[in-house]
Amino acid sequence: MADRKNILDLYFLDARARLIDIAAFMDRVDRADGETDFRYDACCEALKALESGHPDRAEKVLLEFSDPSDEPIPKATVKAACGACPDLDNS
Repeated sequence: MADRKNILDLYFLDARARLIDIAAFMDRVDRADGETDFRYDACCEALKALESGHPDRAEKVLLEFSDPSDEPIPKATVKAACGACPDLDNS
């Protein structure tokens, strides 16, 4: 098993920078005008998963951005993936 201090020495500054980036992103969105968006909602739900303290946080965060549907859609409605799944009636 890896030593906690070694992991912190290696990854802390990178994690800190990413958290600051996320906070800045959320500040920009919160200051902007417009409707709510499922992508931002997915980010907020993913952040809640981080607070759990359970060792499967990465899985829970990934699931917040994943499409839970089992059936493929008949045809694409956009040209690219958007990184989060909009609210579905069957989710």
